[in-house]
Amino acid sequence: MVKTAIVILNWNTRKHLETFLPSLLKYSISPEYKIFVADNASTDDSIPFLKNNYPEIELIQLDKNYGFAEGYNKALSQVNAEYYIILNSDIEVTENWLQPLVSLLECDRSIAACMPKIKSYFNRDSFEYAGAAGGYIDKYGYPFCKGRIFDTLEKDNGQYDGIFEVFWATGACLAVKAKVFKQLGGFDSFFFAHQEEIDLCWRMQTAGYKIYCTTNSVVYHLGGGTLPKSNPFKTYLNFRNNLIMLYKNLPANIRFRIIFIRLLLDGIAAVKLLFGANPAELLSVLKAHFQFYRYVFTNKPLKSTNTLPSIIYKKSIVFQYYFRKNKLYSAIYRCTYN
Repeated sequence: MVKTAIVILNWNTRKHLETFLPSLLKYSISPEYKIFVADNASTDDSIPFLKNNYPEIELIQLDKNYGFAEGYNKALSQVNAEYYIILNSDIEVTENWLQPLVSLLECDRSIAACMPKIKSYFNRDSFEYAGAAGGYIDKYGYPFCKGRIFDTLEKDNGQYDGIFEVFWATGACLAVKAKVFKQLGGFDSFFFAHQEEIDLCWRMQTAGYKIYCTTNSVVYHLGGGTLPKSNPFKTYLNFRNNLIMLYKNLPANIRFRIIFIRLLLDGIAAVKLLFGANPAELLSVLKAHFQFYRYVFTNKPLKSTNTLPSIIYKKSIVFQYYFRKNKLYSAIYRCTYN
């Protein structure tokens, strides 16, 4: 059993392995760490590249593309470790990136998962979309971050540095206790990709655990490694999975009221897509809603308490961002977070 397993899920991203594995190997050398690449049945030359150039990395070959969620579930079931580091193939790590994450998991039994500061690979003084300095959601399930709200990315001037509790930790670089991951059944495989880490973090908090971010660890994320940002399938997954996450995890006494309002807000977003001359993405939203209704009729929500995790933003981030023009996390926190 290795103490910490760094596991990269790969699907046709040989170019990212070539670019980012050198920094990972350089800054992750220790008998306590072991690097794995789980391949989701790539059709490029990822596997020959790894075998020829990185024989020290353990290769897990899956029989088909299971997506992010089930791909990691299947891969991690084959890894015997105390801690998992779930790492995107398009992440550049930095010196001393790993120990702060492991130390945080070790120091507090209540912490189930944590993440580093995520900065942009291309704009290195700015936060990156997928996590920034820690993730949150508002009462209607919209994700946002310290350093990133919707499409507004802040420059990192150290304004959010520290070790603090968050609602969700990014799947781009997620340190998690293997025991808790297995106890909760890992990622929801139905999600395929996108927001499965937020769902997992919510389930962890319902089970009594906490999620943290430590900016003592810093990594740089390229982003859009598998699906580009403007992609109808990505839009479909984000809208569908977010609704399913709410249905699964919200307390029964507010579940359908919150989801009804969220559906109305999605409708407004769909109209915006229509006027933006983006019919493919509009169809993705409609398809996401129909798949959500189908899910509700065939699946029961999880058993949950009658209270939301206290760290959920109790107001609407949409209202703050679009109507009050508060586009920075610091402005939202100062005005209305508590």
